[in-house]
Order: sequence, then structure tokens, then C-alpha cells
Amino acid sequence: MSEPGGGIRHARGGLRLRPLDRFGSLKIKLGVLVAVTVTAAAFITWLGLRYNLGPTRTFPLAIISALVVTQVLAHGMTSPLREMTSAAQAMARGDYSRRVTATSRDEVGQLAAAFNQMAEDLASVDTAHREIVANVSHELRTPVAALQAQLENLADGVVPAEPAALEASLHQTERLGRLVGYLLDLSRVEAGVVGLELAEVSVRELLDDAVAEAAAAARSVGRDVRWTVSVDPPELRFRVDEVRISQVLANVLGNAARHTPPGTLVAVRAEHAPLRGEVVIDVVDSGAGIPEADRERVFERFHRGNSPSITGRASTGGTGLGLAISRWAVGIHGGTIEVAPSRAGEGATVRMRLPTRGPRPPRTSGALQAPR
Repeated sequence: MSEPGGGIRHARGGLRLRPLDRFGSLKIKLGVLVAVTVTAAAFITWLGLRYNLGPTRTFPLAIISALVVTQVLAHGMTSPLREMTSAAQAMARGDYSRRVTATSRDEVGQLAAAFNQMAEDLASVDTAHREIVANVSHELRTPVAALQAQLENLADGVVPAEPAALEASLHQTERLGRLVGYLLDLSRVEAGVVGLELAEVSVRELLDDAVAEAAAAARSVGRDVRWTVSVDPPELRFRVDEVRISQVLANVLGNAARHTPPGTLVAVRAEHAPLRGEVVIDVVDSGAGIPEADRERVFERFHRGNSPSITGRASTGGTGLGLAISRWAVGIHGGTIEVAPSRAGEGATVRMRLPTRGPRPPRTSGALQAPR
């Protein structure tokens, strides 16, 4: 296939002449087409009159020559439109693989390029939705199947109704509840529904509460983890939605606890970055760390890291949604979350940067905002 703007293209093993592709405007193409057609008809008429062919032979020849010239010059001008009609009908049936071929740079060629981009976007969205449905089905099936098996054993008397069995059932129920909560947050993300209840919050108090809850959760499943919290300066405060940021901390601290060997440390450090007007919070575990190639992927939906957990095997305790939701929650605060390089002897470092004064309001062009 020749580059856009050329007159000849290879398609399906043959050559197609498109002499008007070099023009970048449909109006110019139509003007050239009319001018050449009229000129060809006038020339045939002049030849007929000069050689005394007579009107009965001159006019049919002029009309036929005009039609031939029109077919030759206009070849390919409307074929992208026909292809778009066929592709749109295929899309209505769920087939997003069809693409439109066009070599011109005019409005039809631009429309064909936009149509192809739209088809690619729709195909990507359709694939993503299919993957989400499949992943959600898998994630929901695991705790439901485990809970059903445990309850059947309790009902049949195979397992006595002792605190350990009931606690295992409760653990599966909590896991199912967390997954449903994540999915609800994910639906809010897709719908663009963002609600923040901002308030001045003590960083020390927020981190202490989050660590206390994470430590209790770790103890409930038999994880021996030590925790430290440091805030510089101790009176540091920032303006955030406490519920959202607590959820982010719970996700990050839970991941750190899962990947920290027994008896080792999870350090939570917060400091003020006055030059950037931010509060920087680091959650550092003592595990094997996250490979550099996976540091961005861990924030993708349903992605699970392959670093060993406290049992020495690949971690299967997460849902693959927690960090994706965390990135969204930090993002609507105007901050960032990432896997940062770790110091020597430390595991993975998850770093959050949150504006001290809260998210910036959207700018309104052409209007002055009233002072608060």
C-alpha cells in the first residue's frame, strides 16, 4: 500500500488507480472531477463536429467518455464510506475487528482514520469488560465455594461448630465482603462518581489507627508482624477524606503484612515536603521486594504480584483490586501512589504523595473565582 496521498495502492493482490488521492480536500476533488468530465465531453463533441459524425453519434460518444472519465477519476472516493457502512453493521453484531482502508487525505480519509480509531477503542473496551467479568466471576467463586464447603461440613456434622471453624467461615465472609466493596468502588470509578468529605486530619493519628487495624487483622490470621510509625514533624496535618485515605492505608498495609516474613518489620514513615506542599507517606516491608518490571503493573486491576508471601509461595490472599482502588482514591485527592526504590536491606516501598491543603479545585477559564 502506498502512503496516503499517493495515486496507486496495493490491495488484495491487485493494483487500484486512485488519481484524486493526492488532493487533500473533497471539494477540490469534486471540482477537478467536474472540470475534467466537462472537458472530456466538450473535446469529444468538438471531434464529432469536426469530422461530421453527426449528433446521433457525437452525443452518445460524449456521454460515454464523460462516464468513463468519471469512473476512473472517482474510483476510491466512496469506497471507504461503503466499508464504514459494512463495518458499522458488523459492530452492531458485536464484531469489532473490521477496519476501513483509505489512502486519501481528504475528509473521507480523515473520517476513515477516526472510524478505525473508534473501532480499536471499542474493541479494547469490549475486551476489558470481558476480562473484568471473567476475573470477577473467578474472584467471587473462590470465597463462595470455600464458605459453602465449610458451612456444609458444619451442617453435616463433619466439622464440629467450634470457634476455629466458625472463624474460618467468618474469614471467608469478610473476604467476600471486601471484594464486593472493591467492586462497588470500581463501579464508582467507571461512572465517574467522586465524592470527598475533606477535613483537617492529624497524620500521626491517622497512621496509628490504620496500623492498629492492620496489626489486629494480621494477628487474626496468625501473622507475626512488627510495626513502627514515624511522623516528621509529629504535629503534621493534611486535608483529606479520612475514610478514603484510611481505605488506601488498609490496602497497602495489608499487602505489606502478607509479604513480610514472620517476626520482621513493617515501617510506616511520613514527612512533610514543604517545597512541593505535600505529605509523603512510605510503607516499607521486609519482604523480597517488587521487581522493577512489575512496579507499575501492581496497580492494574486484578493484577497479583508473584513475589513470595510469608508462606514462601506466591501470594493468593489479595483480590487484585485493592491497589487499583487505592490509586484512584489517591488520584482524586490530587496525589500519587507508586512503588518507590527501597533502601538497602528493605523490601518493597509503596510511596504516597498527598497535597497538604487537599485537592486543587478545577480551574475555570475566563472567569475569576471568588476568594474563600
